[in-house]
Amino acid sequence: MTLVEASIRDQVNRDLDCSEASYRLMAMRAEVTELIGRWKAAGGGERLPTVRERLSRSYEDRAGPKVKLDKAKPKPSQSSARV
Repeated sequence: MTLVEASIRDQVNRDLDCSEASYRLMAMRAEVTELIGRWKAAGGGERLPTVRERLSRSYEDRAGPKVKLDKAKPKPSQSSARV
């Protein structure tokens, strides 16, 4: 949906006809509204995440576990000489 919105903005900025993209966007929004209605009718009552929340959550899911690097100085018993 965000791609279609960006396409519409681009077409408007270039003074082009954006009616086809606008119709697609309206159809997408109508479909989302219908899906939310079905979800609520099926007992869904939780707060739905915003786009920003959803995107940040999916990014965190893809990032995987964070690895901490140990930046401690080498111990005296460890040699840092190169061979």
